[in-house]
Amino acid sequence: MEVTQVLLNAQSVDSTVRKHAEETLKQFQEQNLPGFLLSLSGELASEEKPVDSRKLAGLILKNALDAKEQHRKYELVQRWLSLDVAVKTQIKTCLLQTLSSPAPDARSTASQVIAKVAGIELPQKQWPELIGSLLSNQQLPAHIKQATLETLGYLCEEVSPDVMEQDQVNKILTAVIQGMNAEEKNNDVRLAATRALYNALGFAQANFTNDMERDFIMRVVCQATLSPEVKIRQAAFECLVSISSTYYEKLAPYIQDIFSITAKAVREDEEPVALQAIEFWSSICDEEIDILEDYGGDFTADSDVPCYNFIKQALPALVPMLLETLLKQEEDQDQDEVAWNLAMAGGTCLGLVARTVGDDIVPLVMPFIEENITKPDWRQREAATYAFGSILEGPSPDKLTPIVNGALNFMLTALTKDANSHVKDTTAWTLGRIFEFLHGSTVEIPIITPANCQQIITVLLQSMKDAPNVAEKACGALYFLAQGYGDVAASSPLTPFFQEMVQSLLTATHREDAGESRLRTAAYEALNEVVRCSTDETVPMVLQLVPVIMMELHQTLEAQKLSSDEREKQSELQGLLCGCLQVIIQKLGSSEQTKYAFSQYADQIMSLFLRVFACRSATVHEEAMLSIGALAYATGPDFAKYMPEFYKYLEMGLQNFEEYQVCAVTVGVVGDLCRALEDKILPYCDGIMTQLLKDLSSNQLHRSVKPPIFSCFGDIALAIGENFEKYLMYAMPMLQSAAELSARATGADDEILDYTNLLRNGILEAYSGIFQGFKNSPKTQLLIPYAPHILQFLDSIYMEKDMDDVVMKTAIGVLGDLADTLGSNAGSLIQQSVSSKDFLIECLSSDDHLIKESAEWAQMAISRAISV
Repeated sequence: MEVTQVLLNAQSVDSTVRKHAEETLKQFQEQNLPGFLLSLSGELASEEKPVDSRKLAGLILKNALDAKEQHRKYELVQRWLSLDVAVKTQIKTCLLQTLSSPAPDARSTASQVIAKVAGIELPQKQWPELIGSLLSNQQLPAHIKQATLETLGYLCEEVSPDVMEQDQVNKILTAVIQGMNAEEKNNDVRLAATRALYNALGFAQANFTNDMERDFIMRVVCQATLSPEVKIRQAAFECLVSISSTYYEKLAPYIQDIFSITAKAVREDEEPVALQAIEFWSSICDEEIDILEDYGGDFTADSDVPCYNFIKQALPALVPMLLETLLKQEEDQDQDEVAWNLAMAGGTCLGLVARTVGDDIVPLVMPFIEENITKPDWRQREAATYAFGSILEGPSPDKLTPIVNGALNFMLTALTKDANSHVKDTTAWTLGRIFEFLHGSTVEIPIITPANCQQIITVLLQSMKDAPNVAEKACGALYFLAQGYGDVAASSPLTPFFQEMVQSLLTATHREDAGESRLRTAAYEALNEVVRCSTDETVPMVLQLVPVIMMELHQTLEAQKLSSDEREKQSELQGLLCGCLQVIIQKLGSSEQTKYAFSQYADQIMSLFLRVFACRSATVHEEAMLSIGALAYATGPDFAKYMPEFYKYLEMGLQNFEEYQVCAVTVGVVGDLCRALEDKILPYCDGIMTQLLKDLSSNQLHRSVKPPIFSCFGDIALAIGENFEKYLMYAMPMLQSAAELSARATGADDEILDYTNLLRNGILEAYSGIFQGFKNSPKTQLLIPYAPHILQFLDSIYMEKDMDDVVMKTAIGVLGDLADTLGSNAGSLIQQSVSSKDFLIECLSSDDHLIKESAEWAQMAISRAISV
């Protein structure tokens, strides 16, 4: 097959030609994969072929080796590994040959494909000669050297450090460092080497423990930050950022020099370089915040890394440098598409510094604020306000509240009177942060008092009529203002203004320009929070909102013949309205005084939700599902009348692998339905359980959906009691194999451990629901065969010592459920258990009262079971 023309046609502007070419390539791939991959690698390697066809050949080749979705990636890896060795060798020869091509695009594409092949083969102990053959290119012309270094960089990105021998790592690092050296005259080579080092840093653990090697690497990186070439300087600072997080504990000898280099770059260099220089300090803040949060500042023997307090030491010089950046705003920046710039990076870093050092930052920033807040130049006023807003998280409320109380009046005036939109925008944002971090804190003089409450609300509502960017921030400030009264059940200072706030927010959603600066979304979010945090006094007014929001949702469903852009906006609006109804339903459904009044609307609301589902938009699907859960909770057993109509959409949600968030939300709604309908869910359980079991068996299912599915088993068992019997033989083996898998997660990283704890909790909630569902039933003996394994699971997670508090509470609850439901049949097993006694003692002495409560109940249940 003449693949060149097909590849060129696949890039044609004529859609008919393009589609035909894409179809031809697809057929070729399906009918003869080895021939297809050989043709592509041959195309990429051939100097006679056009660059466009070579580039696309390489891209298709790369996509045939890798995919984002795990199951697809696994398929492609297996497919490559099963190819004939001769075919693979020929493809790899073509790829390596392309590295010496005069065409930069072909070289770069080949680099990426080689790395993908290496990512598959090196862990299988295949292609052992690759690193050697790449390193032998170092004496060749500059363009080959550059392509080789680029390949090594991609290779380090693809391959796990434990796959390579230390000797190979040393040789790669030597080649990369040599390529970065100032003696190397070719800028393309230096740039490729610097970028390669960025990816290779994870491999350099052993080298960073050796003082001499580390000094050498750090010297070369610091030299590269002074290169005449801007891209090399930027890449070198990116390396420093990576070093700051990967090797924080090794930085002490270099921190003084790094400060000088970064300060010079921030003040004098081009923006891409200066941004990375600021990022270095943000990264150090992140490290120190994590260490201080983990160990409370007390470095003990079990701390992994001590906190070196680099930020605290650099504070007197670091803060002025960051404050200078705040004055470098971009006058004409589009508020809708706020580009990351120096002022934003500086303010973000300042906020992280405040979180790292707390009260110490305040005296360093206040003079800057006082000096600039009233200046005629808008940049100075905006920078002062931004500095103030940035330091509100970190210092203690006692330190900040007097300052905020002194500044509040000034800021409210600035929000309505300042002539500059940027200043108003930042002022509204700062007010939002004041309400987020300081409102509701226990200080002598609160920030919001009966005396200033009306003024604050008046100003915020007035600002909702301002430019979209200012109005959006005002909505955000109102959101946090309302949230601060979320725990006040009886009366709230906001109650007298409830009607006015709701009206202003609804007006903001209807603005012609509400689509700009996220204004419409922010207005609905604020409306939801105002409703959620409202008191019983305002419940009748919340009830009046129901027909208003229903009418708006109805109008979106009536719209005809929309363009794809309009349809997307309509879906977004439907999602916001469904979310709003969800909050209103939750509010009214939990209030006895309005439950009956609200029930009059239930049929109409449900009919609207069903029409929303019929639109088949994923974003809305998720919001509507959540609203259905709220409606089921509010209407209780009466929801049964909607089930025949709703069930098909429930099933569609459970089958929706692609939009796994929709699938997860639907699983949660099944739980809501179980709690609302109890045994009235029974007619639908066969279909639901079949789909849930199918989901768990599928390798397409996103792993985050598995814990809620297991938890859902428990909800179903709790709702239908002993009728769960027919599902036991399917559900229990699934739970058992997941339990075994989760017990093998020792020594995993934080992300895997977090997921493992979610998984364990889902499994335990399933067991708990099943035991409670069968309690007092003559069929409890059906559970006896499963008890030993469940106890073994509890033993294993206790022994590993890595469960979080949530799992601990659920686990001790399951031990109690086991004893409570199985009685004497469980008693002897629990006595034989390796760790049940120790686990119980540990939970009984827990500081967490919920764990302690569960443990006390479990202790009584176990005592009863043993004494029977």
